[in-house]
Amino acid sequence: MAVLLLVLLLAGLGFLVKALWWLAIVVLVIWIFGFVFPTADSAGSRGRWYRW
Repeated sequence: MAVLLLVLLLAGLGFLVKALWWLAIVVLVIWIFGFVFPTADSAGSRGRWYRW
């Protein structure tokens, strides 16, 4: 029984890690698009769509 729980735990962690990698890739692509396609702010200068 303990081995089955360990296998399920490791499988769940493996899925979670893979899902987090995909999420990180999506965030990276969105971040890169923020540099490629900047928006203009109210002053008309070159700006970003996020605030850092």
